[in-house]
Amino acid sequence: MTYHINYNFVWQYFDKFYWGLLLGLELAAISILTGAVLGLALALIYVDGPTWARRVVAAYVEFFRNQPLLLLVYLVFYGIPSVGGFKYSPTVSFIITLTIYSAAYLVEIFRSGLDAVPKGQIDAGKAIGLTPYQRLLHVRLPTMFRVTLPALGNQFVSLFKDTSVAFVIAVPELTYAAKWLATNKFRIFEGYSILAPMYLVTCYAIFAVFRFLERRFAIRR
Repeated sequence: MTYHINYNFVWQYFDKFYWGLLLGLELAAISILTGAVLGLALALIYVDGPTWARRVVAAYVEFFRNQPLLLLVYLVFYGIPSVGGFKYSPTVSFIITLTIYSAAYLVEIFRSGLDAVPKGQIDAGKAIGLTPYQRLLHVRLPTMFRVTLPALGNQFVSLFKDTSVAFVIAVPELTYAAKWLATNKFRIFEGYSILAPMYLVTCYAIFAVFRFLERRFAIRR
């Protein structure tokens, strides 16, 4: 049987791709925000904490950075509820998974940013009487934010692309729309071929936003 390419079904059900794209961006944004909170807390523990705490953080980072995301998705969605006796929706499950997964990478990003803060700035904060909390809030974190912006942009793009894995637990993001079209309308090539330009344009848009932020918060010399 000859396969005839026909994009009419794509345009007919394009709302699934549109809402899937928005959901993918939402999943990535929520995950990187919650992951950033967790990652920053762990990075501060790693930089300023006792030796035993640093080892715990290092073990967390090494474990989750060396696990396939798909395995973690299945573990959180199917494994944990079967042991704990509770349930959560596929979307919530994926956000939890992507949060702990992204935090493992953000720990290293934030740690390198904190290490990049010039010692002279910290000493100047001490000299004018700033408390450790004030030095963190007004000296270390702003400098770290500027240093890590490029890496944060790359991480956000990476997380957005990682949302494509969510279709395996029926989260209706962008890749799920193509899977639905292939399964229900047998339009395999059309559904998946439309994903490439949508991911490409969206990733470039994300990069453009972060490049703007880099210029906006750049240290003027």
